[in-house]
Amino acid sequence: MITMILQLLVVLLALYVGSRYGSLALGAISGIGLAVLVLCWGMKPGTPPTDVIYIIIAAVTCAGMMQASGGMDWLIQLAEKLLRKHPKYITIYAPLCTFFLTVLVGTGHVVYTLMPIICDISLKKGIRPERPCGVASIASQVGITCSPIAAAVVAFTTISSANGFDVTIPQVLMVSIPACLCGLMAAAACSYNRGLDLDKDPAYQARLADPEQREYMFGHNATTLDKKIPASAKRAVYIFLAALVVIVVYASFQDLLPTYSTVKAIKGAPELTGAQGLVMSADQLSKAGVVVEGITEKVDTPLKMNIVIQIVMITAAALMIIFCKAKPKKAVAGPVWQSGMVAVVAIYGIAWLADTFFANYMKEMQVGLEGIVSSYPWSIAFVFFAVSVLINSQGAVVVAMLPLAYKLGIPGPVLLGVLPSVYGYFFIPNYPSDIATVNFDRSGTTVIGKYLLNHSFMMPGLVSVIVSTIVATLITLCFYGV
Repeated sequence: MITMILQLLVVLLALYVGSRYGSLALGAISGIGLAVLVLCWGMKPGTPPTDVIYIIIAAVTCAGMMQASGGMDWLIQLAEKLLRKHPKYITIYAPLCTFFLTVLVGTGHVVYTLMPIICDISLKKGIRPERPCGVASIASQVGITCSPIAAAVVAFTTISSANGFDVTIPQVLMVSIPACLCGLMAAAACSYNRGLDLDKDPAYQARLADPEQREYMFGHNATTLDKKIPASAKRAVYIFLAALVVIVVYASFQDLLPTYSTVKAIKGAPELTGAQGLVMSADQLSKAGVVVEGITEKVDTPLKMNIVIQIVMITAAALMIIFCKAKPKKAVAGPVWQSGMVAVVAIYGIAWLADTFFANYMKEMQVGLEGIVSSYPWSIAFVFFAVSVLINSQGAVVVAMLPLAYKLGIPGPVLLGVLPSVYGYFFIPNYPSDIATVNFDRSGTTVIGKYLLNHSFMMPGLVSVIVSTIVATLITLCFYGV
C-alpha cells in the first residue's frame, strides 16, 4: 500500500509540475513520471493511445489548412456581423459564437481573433465586458465535447466501443450539444447582470478619468469587417464542412462502411502442431492470416470509424492545398495546428503515464472503490473534473480516466451523461484562452482575483459544467433508462 501511494504521488507530481510549465511540458514531464515508474520501480508500461493521437493529427492538419487558406477569417467575420447586429444581447450571442466555432474546428484556440471584438463591442455599447467575455471564454472550451472531430469525443467513442458500449459520434453529440447549450445559456443568464454597471463601477470610472487610459480603451477598433475574404477561403470552409458531414453520415449509418476480410481466431480453439513439431496458437495463426478449419476463420470486418475520420480529414486538407491556396508552411505556423500538436504531446504523455499506473493497480482500485461506484456511479464526474483541473486537457482526461471508469464497472450511459464534467481547467485561471481574455479586455473588468480563485471565469464555468452534466444525465436516462 505504501508503494502504491508513493507511485501515485509520482504521477500527481509529474502532472502538477507539467501543468505549471504548460504547453509541451504537460506531456514531456509526464515522461519523467513514466521513467520513474517503469525504469526505477519496474512497473509494466501501459499502452499509449495511438488511435486517438492519429485522429487529432489528421483533424488539426485539416483545420490548420482551413486557417491557412483564410477560411477561419471568414467564420470570425460572420460571427462579428452577428454580434454587431445585436450588441445589446452580446452576453447571449458571444458564447454561442465561440461555442459553435469550437464545435466546427475541434479546438477552443480559434477564439483569439474573436475575443477582442467581443470586448470592443461590449465596451462601446456600455456593457460591462466581463459579462460576455467570461462566459464566451468558457464556451470556447465547452464546445470541445460537442465537436465530431475533437479528441474528447473521438476518444470517448473509441474507448467505449472497446469496452462494450457501442456508441457513435452522432449519439454522443445528441447528448452533449443540447446539454452544453443548456449549461451555457444558464451561465449567460447568470452573467447578464453580474458586477457593477460601468457607470457605477468606481475602479472603471477612475481609469476612464485618466486620459491615457481612456485613449487605451476607446482609441482602437477591433474588427475583421474591413478584411477582404477571397473565394478560395470560402471554398476551404465548404470543404471542411463537407468533410464533417461525411464523417457524421458514416458514423450514423455504419452499414455504408466498406468491409474487408480478416482471419479471426475461434474462441477455445486448440493449438496447431505442424509436421516439424512447431506449435502455433489460434491467435498466432490469425495474425499470420492463415485459415485452419476449427482453429481460425475468415470474417468480414467493417472499416473502423477512427480510420474513416483520418482518411476524410487528410483528404480534405489535401483538397484545400490544391484548390484553396492553403500553404502548408502557413498552416504549421498557425495557432490551430500548433495548439493541436501540443494536445497530441500532452495526451501522449499523460495518458501513457496514467494507463501505466492504473493498469498495475486495477484490482486494488476495484476492491477499494466497488462500494462507491456501485451505489453512486455518477460520482465519477467529480474525479473527471478534478483530473481536468490538474492536466488542462479534456481529451487527455477522457483517454486517461475513461478506461479506468469502465473497468470499475460504471455503465457506458452513465459515463456519457457525465461527459461535460471533463472540463474543469477554468478552476485555476492559467489556461491560455482565459489569460488572453483578461488581456483583451481593455476596461479591466475581466480579472484574475487577488485570491486566485475569485476570477471572472469561476461562476460561469461552474454553472455551465454543473447544469450541462445534470442535463446530459437526464438525456441519457431518457435514451438508455440507466
